[in-house]
Amino acid sequence: MRDFFTGRLVPVLTILAAIVVIWYGAAVALNAPVLRDFEKRAGEQTQGMEFILKTWSQPKPTMPAPHQVAAAFWKYTVGVKLSSNRSLIYHSWVTLSATLLGFAMGTALGVVIAISIVHVPALDKSLLPWIITSQTVPILAVAPMIIVLLAAIGVTGLLPKALISTYLSFFPVAVGMVKGLRSPDILHMDLMRTYSASRSQVLWKLRIPASVPFFFASIKVAIAASLIGAIVGELPTGAVAGIGSKLLAGSYYSQTIDIFAALIAGSICAILLVTLVDITGRFVERRMGVKP
Repeated sequence: MRDFFTGRLVPVLTILAAIVVIWYGAAVALNAPVLRDFEKRAGEQTQGMEFILKTWSQPKPTMPAPHQVAAAFWKYTVGVKLSSNRSLIYHSWVTLSATLLGFAMGTALGVVIAISIVHVPALDKSLLPWIITSQTVPILAVAPMIIVLLAAIGVTGLLPKALISTYLSFFPVAVGMVKGLRSPDILHMDLMRTYSASRSQVLWKLRIPASVPFFFASIKVAIAASLIGAIVGELPTGAVAGIGSKLLAGSYYSQTIDIFAALIAGSICAILLVTLVDITGRFVERRMGVKP
């Protein structure tokens, strides 16, 4: 327990405290010009701490203060019903639904591509470069195309967002699994050949067990990318639910506090998803006899 506090908790809290201090400073710097202009028109002038406190309490600030974001986050999570259109929990679940579906499809696609590349040498030189090239196209350019094309054939709702998540999440899985499937020691491969093992036997009994650490490392990246894809997929559709819809609504009405609250909700979702993958990976590796 002591190692946990000194090794993990203290560094995290230190960085968090530094972020909060910098955040408060940025709020003063960015909100001060607007406040000075307002006071000049009103014929008022405040100085010192009173001025700083005013920059932290504006109703529509350029940069909301941390306590304003915390109050809005609490209001839209605890202060409203879960089924309410104002609930961040409700909007988070809508986004998570697309995230998990896209992550599942992306993981399956990445694993299939990796196995194909490892077993078909021609694909290593023909398919892998195109996979890498696909990730150079900005997702903000791809998302509207996918949404429009699928809407033209009557496909709307969850699936288009999930496909955008799939587009972002399959790449780290494919690259990680290719590395993992090729990681077995050459002596072990020779031993399998000595026993006249088939390709499928080598795959299931040697390559896949050796690739497990690479797999979980890659899906940590993939699930975070999948969440980003789901949020981006909500932006060009004018979605009425989801974290992306909250970001859109906040930008339309200049509600920066609500925008930051939605971003915090998205960050918490990402932390929970990555933590769940990490716990699952540790459990699987422990069951396989991997030493921590």
